Amino acid sequence: MALIRWEPFRDMEILRRQMDQIFSEMTADERSNSDISPAPRTAWVPAVELSDHGYKLLLRAEIPGVESKDLDVQVTQDAVSIAGEHHYQESTNSNGKIRSEFRYGKFQRIIPLPSKVQHQQVQADLKDGILTLS
Repeated sequence: MALIRWEPFRDMEILRRQMDQIFSEMTADERSNSDISPAPRTAWVPAVELSDHGYKLLLRAEIPGVESKDLDVQVTQDAVSIAGEHHYQESTNSNGKIRSEFRYGKFQRIIPLPSKVQHQQVQADLKDGILTLS
C-alpha cells in the first residue's frame, strides 16, 4: 500500500490562487480606464428579482442591450436558465469615448425556484432591457 502525504492547506492554497485571479480580473478594468476595446473581461450575469405572488412566481432579469434573438431562456419545474450574448458594436469612430464599463460577451445564470412551477405555461416578455417571466 502506498502512503499518501497529507497536505492540509493544499486546498486553501488553490482557493487563494483562484481568489487572486478573480480580483486581478475585476481590478484590471479599473486599471485600464482608457481601454474601450472589446477585450475579454470578467463574465457578467444579469441581476434578477424573484417575487412570489401566492399563485405564481414572477422573475425579472436585467439584460440591457441584448436582443431576443441572442437570448436562450429555459424553464424547468425547479429552475430558470437565462443565457445569451451581448455583442460589441464595432465602430470606426470612437466619438470621443474615453472609458466604457459596458460588459460584452456571453453570459449564463441559473436561478433555482423556491417551489415547483408548471414550466410549460411560462410566459416571457423582453422590453426595455428587462426580461419578465411569469
